[in-house]
Amino acid sequence: MTDAEVVAALLAAHRAQQALHAAVLHLVRQVDIRDMPSTAHATSLASWLRWRLRVSPTQARTMVMQARALDHRPGLDHALCTAEVNAEQLSVIARCLDGLGKDADVPAALADEAESTLVDWAPDLDPVQLRHAGDRILAHLAPEIAERAEEAALARADKRAERDRYFTLSPLGDGRVRVHGILDAEGAAVVTAALDPLCSPQQRRSPQQRRSPQQRRSPKRSSSLDASIADARTPGQCRADALAEICRLALRTTELPTHGGDRPQLAVTVPYDLLHQKLGIGTLDTGERIGADHVRRLACDARILPTVLGGRGEVLDVGRARRLATGPIRRALVARDHGCAFPDCDRPARWCDAHHRVSWLDGGPTALDNLVLLCGYHHRLVHREPWHVGLGPDRHPEFTPPPHQGLGDQPLRNRYHPRT
Repeated sequence: MTDAEVVAALLAAHRAQQALHAAVLHLVRQVDIRDMPSTAHATSLASWLRWRLRVSPTQARTMVMQARALDHRPGLDHALCTAEVNAEQLSVIARCLDGLGKDADVPAALADEAESTLVDWAPDLDPVQLRHAGDRILAHLAPEIAERAEEAALARADKRAERDRYFTLSPLGDGRVRVHGILDAEGAAVVTAALDPLCSPQQRRSPQQRRSPQQRRSPKRSSSLDASIADARTPGQCRADALAEICRLALRTTELPTHGGDRPQLAVTVPYDLLHQKLGIGTLDTGERIGADHVRRLACDARILPTVLGGRGEVLDVGRARRLATGPIRRALVARDHGCAFPDCDRPARWCDAHHRVSWLDGGPTALDNLVLLCGYHHRLVHREPWHVGLGPDRHPEFTPPPHQGLGDQPLRNRYHPRT
Protein backbone atom coordinates (compact mmCIF):
# COMPACT_ATOMS: atom_id res chain seq x y z
CA MET A 1 0.00 0.00 0.00
CA THR A 2 1.14 3.52 -0.72
CA ASP A 3 1.17 6.15 2.03
CA ALA A 4 -2.01 7.66 0.60
CA GLU A 5 -3.72 4.25 0.59
CA VAL A 6 -2.75 3.68 4.24
CA VAL A 7 -4.28 7.02 5.23
CA ALA A 8 -7.43 6.34 3.20
CA ALA A 9 -7.79 2.89 4.77
CA LEU A 10 -7.30 4.34 8.27
CA LEU A 11 -10.03 6.94 7.70
CA ALA A 12 -12.41 4.33 6.28
CA ALA A 13 -11.81 2.00 9.23
CA HIS A 14 -12.33 4.89 11.65
CA ARG A 15 -15.66 5.79 10.00
CA ALA A 16 -16.76 2.17 10.20
CA GLN A 17 -15.74 2.07 13.84
CA GLN A 18 -18.04 5.01 14.65
CA ALA A 19 -20.97 3.37 12.84
CA LEU A 20 -20.31 0.13 14.74
CA HIS A 21 -20.16 2.08 18.02
CA ALA A 22 -23.57 3.58 17.16
CA ALA A 23 -24.93 0.04 16.66
CA VAL A 24 -23.59 -0.99 20.07
CA LEU A 25 -25.25 2.03 21.70
CA HIS A 26 -28.57 1.23 20.02
CA LEU A 27 -28.42 -2.26 21.52
CA VAL A 28 -27.44 -0.86 24.93
CA ARG A 29 -30.52 1.36 24.78
CA GLN A 30 -32.70 -1.66 23.99
CA VAL A 31 -31.28 -3.44 27.05
CA ASP A 32 -32.14 -0.31 29.04
CA ILE A 33 -35.69 0.02 27.70
CA ARG A 34 -36.45 -3.65 28.28
CA ASP A 35 -35.07 -3.44 31.84
CA MET A 36 -32.99 -6.53 31.26
CA PRO A 37 -30.47 -5.71 34.04
CA SER A 38 -33.13 -6.08 36.75
CA THR A 39 -34.07 -9.48 35.32
CA ALA A 40 -30.44 -10.50 35.72
CA HIS A 41 -30.44 -8.99 39.25
CA ALA A 42 -27.88 -6.34 38.32
CA THR A 43 -27.88 -3.17 40.41
CA SER A 44 -27.79 -0.93 37.34
CA LEU A 45 -27.40 -0.94 33.59
CA ALA A 46 -23.75 0.13 33.99
CA SER A 47 -23.11 -2.77 36.33
CA TRP A 48 -24.75 -5.17 33.87
CA LEU A 49 -22.55 -3.86 31.05
CA ARG A 50 -19.42 -4.29 33.16
CA TRP A 51 -20.35 -7.93 33.77
CA ARG A 52 -21.38 -8.79 30.20
CA LEU A 53 -18.80 -6.76 28.24
CA ARG A 54 -15.89 -6.77 30.72
CA VAL A 55 -15.47 -3.01 30.50
CA SER A 56 -14.40 -0.55 33.18
CA PRO A 57 -16.98 1.28 35.34
CA THR A 58 -16.13 4.54 33.58
CA GLN A 59 -16.60 3.02 30.13
CA ALA A 60 -19.88 1.40 31.18
CA ARG A 61 -21.28 4.68 32.52
CA THR A 62 -20.16 6.46 29.35
CA MET A 63 -21.96 3.92 27.18
CA VAL A 64 -25.17 4.36 29.17
CA MET A 65 -24.97 8.15 28.88
CA GLN A 66 -24.24 8.01 25.16
CA ALA A 67 -27.02 5.49 24.45
CA ARG A 68 -29.60 7.67 26.20
CA ALA A 69 -28.32 10.78 24.42
CA LEU A 70 -28.71 9.14 20.99
CA ASP A 71 -32.23 8.00 21.90
CA HIS A 72 -33.27 11.58 22.69
CA ARG A 73 -31.27 13.24 19.90
CA PRO A 74 -31.93 11.71 16.44
CA GLY A 75 -29.68 14.30 14.79
CA LEU A 76 -26.79 13.33 17.03
CA ASP A 77 -27.55 9.66 16.34
CA HIS A 78 -27.34 10.28 12.57
CA ALA A 79 -24.08 12.22 12.99
CA LEU A 80 -22.45 9.28 14.80
CA CYS A 81 -23.77 6.67 12.33
CA THR A 82 -22.34 8.66 9.42
CA ALA A 83 -19.08 9.43 11.30
CA GLU A 84 -19.68 13.19 11.28
CA VAL A 85 -18.79 12.95 14.98
CA ASN A 86 -16.77 10.30 16.79
CA ALA A 87 -17.49 8.65 20.13
CA GLU A 88 -15.43 11.14 22.16
CA GLN A 89 -17.07 14.11 20.45
CA LEU A 90 -20.45 12.53 21.10
CA SER A 91 -19.77 12.56 24.85
CA VAL A 92 -18.70 16.20 24.73
CA ILE A 93 -21.79 17.32 22.80
CA ALA A 94 -24.14 15.25 24.97
CA ARG A 95 -22.73 16.73 28.19
CA CYS A 96 -22.95 20.25 26.76
CA LEU A 97 -26.60 19.76 25.78
CA ASP A 98 -27.36 18.21 29.16
CA GLY A 99 -25.89 21.29 30.84
CA LEU A 100 -28.10 23.57 28.72
CA GLY A 101 -31.13 21.46 29.63
CA LYS A 102 -30.56 22.12 33.34
CA ASP A 103 -31.10 25.84 32.80
CA ALA A 104 -34.81 26.65 32.53
CA ASP A 105 -34.01 29.86 30.63
CA VAL A 106 -32.65 27.94 27.62
CA PRO A 107 -35.57 26.94 25.33
CA ALA A 108 -35.60 23.56 23.61
CA ALA A 109 -35.32 25.14 20.15
CA LEU A 110 -32.08 26.84 21.19
CA ALA A 111 -30.69 23.54 22.52
CA ASP A 112 -31.52 21.96 19.15
CA GLU A 113 -29.65 24.78 17.39
CA ALA A 114 -26.69 24.28 19.72
CA GLU A 115 -26.66 20.57 18.84
CA SER A 116 -26.67 21.31 15.11
CA THR A 117 -23.91 23.92 15.47
CA LEU A 118 -21.63 21.65 17.50
CA VAL A 119 -22.13 18.81 15.02
CA ASP A 120 -21.18 21.19 12.21
CA TRP A 121 -18.01 22.19 14.09
CA ALA A 122 -17.02 18.62 14.96
CA PRO A 123 -15.08 17.86 11.73
CA ASP A 124 -12.71 20.75 12.52
CA LEU A 125 -12.32 20.38 16.30
CA ASP A 126 -10.94 17.62 18.49
CA PRO A 127 -12.87 16.73 21.70
CA VAL A 128 -10.96 19.23 23.87
CA GLN A 129 -11.48 22.06 21.39
CA LEU A 130 -15.13 21.07 20.97
CA ARG A 131 -15.61 21.18 24.75
CA HIS A 132 -14.24 24.73 24.84
CA ALA A 133 -16.61 25.65 21.99
CA GLY A 134 -19.51 24.02 23.85
CA ASP A 135 -18.71 26.04 26.97
CA ARG A 136 -19.27 29.21 24.94
CA ILE A 137 -22.04 28.02 22.60
CA LEU A 138 -24.69 30.31 24.08
CA ALA A 139 -22.45 33.34 23.61
CA HIS A 140 -22.31 32.37 19.93
CA LEU A 141 -26.02 31.63 19.45
CA ALA A 142 -27.84 33.78 22.00
CA PRO A 143 -25.66 36.47 23.60
CA GLU A 144 -28.71 38.02 25.26
CA ILE A 145 -29.15 35.03 27.59
CA ALA A 146 -25.59 33.68 27.63
CA GLU A 147 -24.39 35.56 30.70
CA ARG A 148 -27.55 34.75 32.68
CA ALA A 149 -27.22 31.07 31.84
CA GLU A 150 -23.51 31.05 32.65
CA GLU A 151 -24.10 32.75 36.00
CA ALA A 152 -26.61 30.01 36.87
CA ALA A 153 -24.15 27.33 35.81
CA LEU A 154 -21.36 28.95 37.82
CA ALA A 155 -23.58 29.11 40.89
CA ARG A 156 -24.26 25.38 40.61
CA ALA A 157 -20.56 24.73 40.10
CA ASP A 158 -19.63 26.85 43.15
CA LYS A 159 -22.00 24.86 45.37
CA ARG A 160 -20.65 21.58 44.03
CA ALA A 161 -17.03 22.70 44.46
CA GLU A 162 -17.62 23.89 48.03
CA ARG A 163 -19.38 20.65 48.89
CA ASP A 164 -16.80 18.34 47.30
CA ARG A 165 -13.51 20.06 48.18
CA TYR A 166 -10.96 18.00 50.11
CA PHE A 167 -7.21 17.37 50.35
CA THR A 168 -5.34 14.33 51.69
CA LEU A 169 -1.71 13.30 52.22
CA SER A 170 -1.50 9.49 52.39
CA PRO A 171 1.84 7.87 53.40
CA LEU A 172 2.41 4.69 51.39
CA GLY A 173 4.91 3.28 53.88
CA ASP A 174 7.86 3.32 51.49
CA GLY A 175 8.97 6.92 51.74
CA ARG A 176 6.30 8.18 49.32
CA VAL A 177 3.17 10.15 50.12
CA ARG A 178 0.12 10.17 47.87
CA VAL A 179 -1.45 13.62 47.39
CA HIS A 180 -5.11 13.57 46.44
CA GLY A 181 -7.95 16.03 46.54
CA ILE A 182 -10.35 18.40 44.83
CA LEU A 183 -10.15 22.21 44.92
CA ASP A 184 -12.58 24.80 43.65
CA ALA A 185 -11.52 26.74 40.54
CA GLU A 186 -10.32 29.78 42.50
CA GLY A 187 -8.34 27.72 45.03
CA ALA A 188 -6.76 25.62 42.29
CA ALA A 189 -5.74 28.76 40.40
CA VAL A 190 -4.03 30.12 43.53
CA VAL A 191 -2.15 26.83 44.02
CA THR A 192 -1.12 26.72 40.37
CA ALA A 193 0.11 30.33 40.46
CA ALA A 194 2.27 29.52 43.50
CA LEU A 195 3.70 26.17 42.37
CA ASP A 196 4.33 26.74 38.67
CA PRO A 197 7.45 28.95 39.08
CA LEU A 198 9.09 26.17 41.11
CA CYS A 199 8.34 23.64 38.36
CA SER A 200 10.31 25.39 35.61
CA PRO A 201 13.62 23.72 34.60
CA GLN A 202 15.82 26.54 35.94
CA GLN A 203 14.13 26.33 39.34
CA ARG A 204 14.47 22.56 39.88
CA ARG A 205 16.75 22.97 42.86
CA SER A 206 16.17 22.12 46.44
CA PRO A 207 14.78 24.83 48.75
CA GLN A 208 18.15 24.74 50.63
CA GLN A 209 20.02 25.53 47.38
CA ARG A 210 17.71 28.45 46.62
CA ARG A 211 18.22 30.06 50.03
CA SER A 212 20.88 32.67 50.48
CA PRO A 213 23.88 31.98 52.80
CA GLN A 214 22.35 34.31 55.38
CA GLN A 215 19.04 32.44 55.16
CA ARG A 216 20.80 29.08 55.50
CA ARG A 217 22.50 30.27 58.68
CA SER A 218 19.32 31.63 60.21
CA PRO A 219 17.08 29.31 62.21
CA LYS A 220 13.84 28.17 60.62
CA ARG A 221 10.70 29.79 61.87
CA SER A 222 7.65 27.62 62.21
CA SER A 223 4.25 28.86 61.16
CA SER A 224 0.79 27.46 61.65
CA LEU A 225 -2.78 28.33 60.89
CA ASP A 226 -5.04 29.51 63.67
CA ALA A 227 -6.72 26.31 64.86
CA SER A 228 -8.89 28.00 67.46
CA ILE A 229 -11.74 28.68 65.07
CA ALA A 230 -14.18 25.80 65.28
CA ASP A 231 -16.41 25.15 62.28
CA ALA A 232 -18.22 22.36 60.51
CA ARG A 233 -15.55 21.68 57.90
CA THR A 234 -14.28 18.14 57.43
CA PRO A 235 -10.54 17.40 57.81
CA GLY A 236 -10.30 17.11 54.02
CA GLN A 237 -11.96 20.49 53.54
CA CYS A 238 -9.67 22.07 56.15
CA ARG A 239 -6.59 20.79 54.35
CA ALA A 240 -7.93 22.12 51.05
CA ASP A 241 -8.55 25.57 52.56
CA ALA A 242 -5.16 25.54 54.32
CA LEU A 243 -3.28 24.74 51.13
CA ALA A 244 -4.94 27.59 49.28
CA GLU A 245 -4.23 29.99 52.17
CA ILE A 246 -0.56 28.97 52.40
CA CYS A 247 -0.18 29.64 48.69
CA ARG A 248 -1.87 33.03 49.07
CA LEU A 249 0.62 33.90 51.80
CA ALA A 250 3.52 32.71 49.63
CA LEU A 251 2.38 34.92 46.76
CA ARG A 252 2.68 37.96 49.02
CA THR A 253 6.33 37.28 49.84
CA THR A 254 9.46 38.13 47.86
CA GLU A 255 10.93 34.62 48.16
CA LEU A 256 9.38 32.97 45.10
CA PRO A 257 11.37 33.11 41.83
CA THR A 258 10.25 35.16 38.85
CA HIS A 259 8.09 33.49 36.24
CA GLY A 260 8.23 34.62 32.61
CA GLY A 261 9.76 37.90 33.79
CA ASP A 262 6.94 38.43 36.28
CA ARG A 263 6.48 37.73 39.97
CA PRO A 264 4.04 34.84 40.57
CA GLN A 265 0.49 36.14 40.63
CA LEU A 266 -3.13 35.27 40.00
CA ALA A 267 -4.58 37.07 36.97
CA VAL A 268 -8.28 37.66 36.32
CA THR A 269 -9.47 38.84 32.89
CA VAL A 270 -12.75 40.75 33.11
CA PRO A 271 -14.96 42.20 30.34
CA TYR A 272 -16.25 45.64 31.27
CA ASP A 273 -19.71 46.83 30.22
CA LEU A 274 -19.20 50.54 29.55
CA LEU A 275 -22.95 51.09 29.01
CA HIS A 276 -24.00 49.74 32.40
CA GLN A 277 -20.69 50.45 34.19
CA LYS A 278 -20.31 46.94 35.60
CA LEU A 279 -17.91 44.01 35.55
CA GLY A 280 -18.89 40.80 33.77
CA ILE A 281 -17.92 37.17 34.32
CA GLY A 282 -14.16 36.78 34.87
CA THR A 283 -11.66 34.27 33.50
CA LEU A 284 -8.76 33.05 35.66
CA ASP A 285 -5.39 32.54 33.99
CA THR A 286 -6.07 28.78 34.22
CA GLY A 287 -9.05 29.19 31.87
CA GLU A 288 -11.68 28.66 34.61
CA ARG A 289 -14.65 31.07 34.68
CA ILE A 290 -15.78 32.79 37.89
CA GLY A 291 -18.79 34.97 38.70
CA ALA A 292 -18.76 38.74 38.98
CA ASP A 293 -19.05 38.60 42.79
CA HIS A 294 -15.83 36.55 42.95
CA VAL A 295 -14.14 39.08 40.63
CA ARG A 296 -15.08 41.98 42.90
CA ARG A 297 -13.73 40.17 45.95
CA LEU A 298 -10.48 39.15 44.25
CA ALA A 299 -9.96 42.70 42.97
CA CYS A 300 -9.61 43.85 46.60
CA ASP A 301 -6.30 41.92 46.86
CA ALA A 302 -3.34 44.12 45.89
CA ARG A 303 -1.58 41.07 44.43
CA ILE A 304 -4.47 40.29 42.10
CA LEU A 305 -3.86 42.16 38.83
CA PRO A 306 -7.11 42.77 36.92
CA THR A 307 -6.99 43.01 33.12
CA VAL A 308 -10.09 44.81 31.83
CA LEU A 309 -11.26 44.10 28.27
CA GLY A 310 -13.70 45.98 26.05
CA GLY A 311 -16.57 44.40 24.13
CA ARG A 312 -14.37 43.35 21.19
CA GLY A 313 -11.55 42.02 23.36
CA GLU A 314 -9.32 45.12 23.26
CA VAL A 315 -7.17 45.62 26.36
CA LEU A 316 -8.59 48.75 28.03
CA ASP A 317 -6.43 48.64 31.14
CA VAL A 318 -3.76 46.39 32.63
CA GLY A 319 -3.25 46.36 36.40
CA ARG A 320 0.10 47.78 37.50
CA ALA A 321 2.37 47.03 40.46
CA ARG A 322 6.13 47.29 41.02
CA ARG A 323 7.00 45.34 37.91
CA LEU A 324 9.70 44.86 35.33
CA ALA A 325 9.26 47.16 32.35
CA THR A 326 7.74 44.33 30.30
CA GLY A 327 5.27 43.25 33.00
CA PRO A 328 2.13 45.10 31.82
CA ILE A 329 2.86 44.21 28.17
CA ARG A 330 3.19 40.52 29.00
CA ARG A 331 -0.07 40.57 30.96
CA ALA A 332 -1.80 42.14 27.97
CA LEU A 333 -0.21 39.49 25.74
CA VAL A 334 -1.46 36.68 27.99
CA ALA A 335 -4.93 38.23 28.04
CA ARG A 336 -4.98 38.19 24.23
CA ASP A 337 -3.30 34.85 23.38
CA HIS A 338 -4.03 32.80 26.54
CA GLY A 339 -1.19 30.40 25.64
CA CYS A 340 0.97 29.39 22.71
CA ALA A 341 -0.75 30.96 19.71
CA PHE A 342 0.62 28.43 17.19
CA PRO A 343 -2.18 26.39 15.55
CA ASP A 344 -3.36 23.42 17.68
CA CYS A 345 -0.77 23.94 20.43
CA ASP A 346 -2.12 23.55 23.98
CA ARG A 347 0.86 24.92 25.94
CA PRO A 348 -0.26 27.40 28.63
CA ALA A 349 0.95 30.99 28.78
CA ARG A 350 3.27 30.33 31.71
CA TRP A 351 5.39 28.06 29.45
CA CYS A 352 5.62 30.60 26.61
CA ASP A 353 8.05 33.25 25.38
CA ALA A 354 7.06 36.60 23.89
CA HIS A 355 8.16 36.39 20.24
CA HIS A 356 8.75 39.57 18.22
CA ARG A 357 7.02 39.25 14.82
CA VAL A 358 9.50 41.81 13.51
CA SER A 359 12.80 41.10 15.22
CA TRP A 360 13.87 43.57 17.88
CA LEU A 361 17.33 43.54 16.26
CA ASP A 362 15.69 44.71 13.03
CA GLY A 363 13.93 47.60 14.74
CA GLY A 364 10.72 45.81 15.76
CA PRO A 365 9.15 47.43 18.82
CA THR A 366 8.30 45.65 22.07
CA ALA A 367 4.62 46.45 21.58
CA LEU A 368 1.51 44.28 21.78
CA ASP A 369 0.88 44.25 18.00
CA ASN A 370 4.46 43.07 17.40
CA LEU A 371 4.39 40.28 19.98
CA VAL A 372 2.94 36.79 20.07
CA LEU A 373 3.12 34.07 22.74
CA LEU A 374 4.95 30.93 21.59
CA CYS A 375 6.08 27.86 23.51
CA GLY A 376 9.76 26.91 23.26
CA TYR A 377 9.20 24.34 20.50
CA HIS A 378 7.16 26.62 18.24
CA HIS A 379 9.37 29.61 19.03
CA ARG A 380 12.33 27.68 17.63
CA LEU A 381 10.20 26.52 14.70
CA VAL A 382 9.23 30.01 13.49
CA HIS A 383 12.87 31.09 13.71
CA ARG A 384 14.05 28.00 11.83
CA GLU A 385 11.39 27.81 9.09
CA PRO A 386 9.67 30.58 7.07
CA TRP A 387 6.32 30.68 8.87
CA HIS A 388 4.71 34.10 8.46
CA VAL A 389 3.19 35.41 11.69
CA GLY A 390 0.55 38.09 11.18
CA LEU A 391 -2.46 39.59 12.92
CA GLY A 392 -6.02 39.14 11.69
CA PRO A 393 -8.69 41.86 11.54
CA ASP A 394 -9.48 41.19 15.22
CA ARG A 395 -5.76 41.64 16.12
CA HIS A 396 -5.27 37.97 17.03
CA PRO A 397 -2.27 36.03 15.66
CA GLU A 398 -2.45 34.09 12.39
CA PHE A 399 0.20 31.77 10.95
CA THR A 400 0.76 31.21 7.22
CA PRO A 401 2.70 27.98 6.61
CA PRO A 402 5.73 27.82 4.32
CA PRO A 403 5.02 26.37 0.84
CA HIS A 404 6.95 23.12 1.43
CA GLN A 405 4.57 22.15 4.25
CA GLY A 406 1.76 21.48 1.78
CA LEU A 407 -0.82 23.08 4.09
CA GLY A 408 -2.05 25.69 1.62
CA ASP A 409 -1.62 29.43 1.81
CA GLN A 410 -4.53 30.30 4.11
CA PRO A 411 -3.64 31.70 7.54
CA LEU A 412 -4.13 29.24 10.40
CA ARG A 413 -5.18 29.98 13.97
CA ASN A 414 -5.06 28.26 17.32
CA ARG A 415 -8.57 27.11 18.22
CA TYR A 416 -7.52 25.42 21.45
CA HIS A 417 -7.39 28.36 23.83
CA PRO A 418 -10.81 29.83 24.73
CA ARG A 419 -11.27 33.42 23.59
CA THR A 420 -12.74 35.88 26.06
